[in-house]
Amino acid sequence: MNLLVRINLALTAAFSLSAVAVGWATATMLEDNAKQQAMHEAGLMMDSALSMRAYTSEEIVPLLNGQMAHEFLPQSVPSYAATQNFFKLREHHPDYTYREATLNPTNPRDHAMDWEADIVQKFRNDPRTAEIVGERETPMGRSLYLARPIHAEPRCLECHSVPAAAPTTMITRYGSNNGFGWEPNEIVGVQLVSVPLSLATANAQRVTRSVMTALVAILAVALVIVNVVLYFAVVRPVRHIARLADQVSLGDTSAGEFPAGGSSELRDLARSFNRMRTSLAKAIRMLEH
Repeated sequence: MNLLVRINLALTAAFSLSAVAVGWATATMLEDNAKQQAMHEAGLMMDSALSMRAYTSEEIVPLLNGQMAHEFLPQSVPSYAATQNFFKLREHHPDYTYREATLNPTNPRDHAMDWEADIVQKFRNDPRTAEIVGERETPMGRSLYLARPIHAEPRCLECHSVPAAAPTTMITRYGSNNGFGWEPNEIVGVQLVSVPLSLATANAQRVTRSVMTALVAILAVALVIVNVVLYFAVVRPVRHIARLADQVSLGDTSAGEFPAGGSSELRDLARSFNRMRTSLAKAIRMLEH
């Protein structure tokens, strides 16, 4: 195996390891960025829901108090307003969801699904936990969720303690079987935002492929350049010196001088061969006489 092949094998191995390391680092970094972007979107959605709740409580409820004596209006419930707002958002962005999932809700549509109930239980097991972030597979692809606990505050107990304390209009609308028995400060549900990871992950993978394609192209060009430089700066001069040395070793006195150009190492090698050739010629002349 000649020198050029060995150098190429070594460079190819080094470049391959470098490409794998860069690819892994790039993929990991972009994947993390995708999750951070999704987390940022989830935080914005959660803050938007809280803003909608506060707006409803502070500005809408006072306007509807007069009608509530005759008819229960769900629009006066902050959680209903926030949920309805995101129902409208889902018409254009079906991958994004907001739910106020409750174990024992007044409105059946807010009943916690199994996986949501598991999150509620996690908050109940550790009341100090303020937020849970996780990932799950959905029919739309992988999704990131952000969950925060819903506590039974004093104003909640006005409608959710016992049926006798709830507004008659609410009982008329929803009945007296659901949404009661809440205890003060009890964790009764979760505010839960889900945002898609599939698009962000696909973008990260596309960027990773582009980076890897560019990197492989750069390394291929670098390998070609290194080969050209090695051939003209090392391999060809060494082969020329080897041919001359072979001719001299066979007693060919007509062989040309060893080249004096090239790198300092090659010049030193050529000078050494020239001195050896001169010494050999003197030794042959002395033997002839």
